[in-house]
Amino acid sequence: MGHRRKAREIALQVLYQIDVSQVDVDEAIELFRDNFGMPQESVGFSTQLITCTREHLTEIDDLIRKCSEHWSLERMSTVDKNILRMAVYEFLYCDDIPPKVTLNEAIDIGKHYGSDNSGSFINGILDAMYSKLWGKDED
Repeated sequence: MGHRRKAREIALQVLYQIDVSQVDVDEAIELFRDNFGMPQESVGFSTQLITCTREHLTEIDDLIRKCSEHWSLERMSTVDKNILRMAVYEFLYCDDIPPKVTLNEAIDIGKHYGSDNSGSFINGILDAMYSKLWGKDED
């Protein structure tokens, strides 16, 4: 498994913890690191995903709402919602990561950590967002 995939999985778990237990970002990262450890090569990217996703949460959630017909954020599972949030952060702020890579990573993580329908649900919302941000034929 690549270090960025591992970093995304760590970020998902910490973002989930923040949503469920209402702890602040620094405390959540510290709790995760103390209890589960973090591979050194994944620390930087996972910390960036966690802190920056939370810093831009209002903007990210607004964009998700605009691209998720018939689904409010409140109806989404905590896992799916946080995978979407990380992916949107990457779409908007990680110019070094191709959007298609972000899309594929989010779908794969959703299939692994979410429900049976998470992969297709995440794909549908992120595909709509991808089209909105870059147009259908862009790479």
